[in-house]
Amino acid sequence: MTTLVFVHGWSVTNTSTYGSLPSSLQAQASAAGIPLTTADIWLSEYVSFDDAVTMPDVVRAFDHALRDLHLQDASFACITHSTGGPVVREWLRAQRERPGAFSTIRLTHLMMLAPANFGSALAQLGKGVLGRLKAWAGGVEPGQRILDWLELGSRESLSLNLDHIHGDDPAERGQYLFALSGDRPDRSLYDHINSYTGEDGSDGVVRMAAANLNARHAVLTRESGGDVNALALNVTTAPRSAFKLIPGASHSGTDQGVMASSPPATVEALLRCLKVRDAAGYRQLCDAFDAENAQRDANRVEKESVGPFPARVHIHDPRSMLVIRLADEGGEPLHGARLLFKAGTPPNPDWMPQGFMLDRQANSRDGNVVTFFLNHGLLAGVPRVADPDSSRRTLRPAMDSHRPYSATIEPTDLSGLVHHALATTLARDDLFPIFGPHQTTVLDVVLPRHVREGVFRLTQSRAPEDFHHPEPGDVIP
Repeated sequence: MTTLVFVHGWSVTNTSTYGSLPSSLQAQASAAGIPLTTADIWLSEYVSFDDAVTMPDVVRAFDHALRDLHLQDASFACITHSTGGPVVREWLRAQRERPGAFSTIRLTHLMMLAPANFGSALAQLGKGVLGRLKAWAGGVEPGQRILDWLELGSRESLSLNLDHIHGDDPAERGQYLFALSGDRPDRSLYDHINSYTGEDGSDGVVRMAAANLNARHAVLTRESGGDVNALALNVTTAPRSAFKLIPGASHSGTDQGVMASSPPATVEALLRCLKVRDAAGYRQLCDAFDAENAQRDANRVEKESVGPFPARVHIHDPRSMLVIRLADEGGEPLHGARLLFKAGTPPNPDWMPQGFMLDRQANSRDGNVVTFFLNHGLLAGVPRVADPDSSRRTLRPAMDSHRPYSATIEPTDLSGLVHHALATTLARDDLFPIFGPHQTTVLDVVLPRHVREGVFRLTQSRAPEDFHHPEPGDVIP
């Protein structure tokens, strides 16, 4: 057994955050044929609650700390929680891109519990007044620079994830990545000021789609020689990655926390991950996790007890996250542009399934980047949902898919010397395949940039000519 390193999440100030998970793993490892002793386990203590500390700072310090372990076989396995997942993934990228500056220690298994791989909707709130007050009450700073990374649609998280999507398959070089996510919030920890803490489709902090590395990069751009205002779709899919939902587990807390409460399902899943030894075994575990997730998704209904009142019903449809970056062919960000989803033939925005849009959040630093949270089940079409306590009672009727789905982009500048025009997706392109259940898609929308002849003209006239109100002229081809 190689050394096992635990890496915690954002704003942690005590190693009690790991709960009993290290000891539970050690106790059950032998039965699974994995020798694991106390000497093999290291618990991380890194600082994310200092506003001056950046993600690269943590990565650099992580690399330095690893060098002090004096590993016998120069390799280790790692279990992370929340922000710890992106920390180690950033280290892997730095190790690959800067081999002279970072150690050659090899990571074999990266097992991420509730990883904020695509960020968290809570990060933006953590950077606000409430987050600063909470940090002050705890005697620490919010950790603004780490929260910048964690904000939905941040340039840093997108850079890392696009590198992964367009990269090679880590399993083919003996490096195995696993994302394990709780499938619901701990209702007892619900914060009435912050509804994200009770958001279905998340564990109360991180959305399942944001944890999953099975992601896509889609680009909408005009085809060469095609209609200037028609956008064609191109899609790249990430290498397959193991993703497991832990039923009933939440992000944190000693009752339901996917790590702190050390649920048997977490321990069992981690041991299965540690037993993977080759790419074939990794693919087999991916298959097994997918089948178990599908079984979980078939059981959609959760009834939340509210004392003497009727139980609240939660229908756990699979969700998708869509991160849209709006720019033009010159690389200029488009602020204020409107993206309008449409359904059916002919396309009609009123035909989109009712309730498909769950949330929308613009990035605070890059306003042209907007993250949408969508009900994948409603987009796909769903069967009737019966009351588990009375199968004859319908909680929600069957709903058909309204495919094909398309989009129109409406920029704010439709005229002028330099402007953009309304653009739509090609009729042949249905947007639905870019969405995956419990998955994230990064969508780059690239609008044609129309430059008119009036920007630059030549004249042979020697008489003074005023051109502070130039005629726009035609669009330059």
